[in-house]
Amino acid sequence: MRKFSFSRAVKQLYFRVTGYSYTNLGRLFLRLFVGIMLMQFGVRQIAHYYDVCGLFPSVLGMPSEVSLVVMICIEVICSFFIMCGFLTRLMIVPPFIAMVIAEYHILHDYVSDAAYLLDWQQQGYLPIMFLGIYFFLLLVGPGKISVDYFLSLHIIHTENKSEGELEEV
Repeated sequence: MRKFSFSRAVKQLYFRVTGYSYTNLGRLFLRLFVGIMLMQFGVRQIAHYYDVCGLFPSVLGMPSEVSLVVMICIEVICSFFIMCGFLTRLMIVPPFIAMVIAEYHILHDYVSDAAYLLDWQQQGYLPIMFLGIYFFLLLVGPGKISVDYFLSLHIIHTENKSEGELEEV
């Protein structure tokens, strides 16, 4: 039987904590987090549709009611697809564009109040946070815990190809 060694235990703990990578689990967590965060905005807007309708800005030449419906669809449908990991990179594009437009409208409203005076507690940083997360997910993809990955595996197996042809999703 091996003798207990404190230094060996510390080394094993160190390698367990720092040496292992949980990238696919991390991507799943990030997809679920950003999906839930954006979806809750859509659900709130659905619940308070008539109150929000008059306050929502007109975007890209659309009336405010149409802009709100488009935004609700983006927030709910795209978030659901992102959380599932289905068509992930494609479903990130509409919310990404919506966050760019939202940031523009927030900064445009603050032009007279000097946008550089925004502090971290104001809503001006929220679209930028979403943009950062979406950009990261665009770069790294959905990971192996996603519908995209399982569909890719299915397609590869039905075409009798090896999994080596499937790069990291």
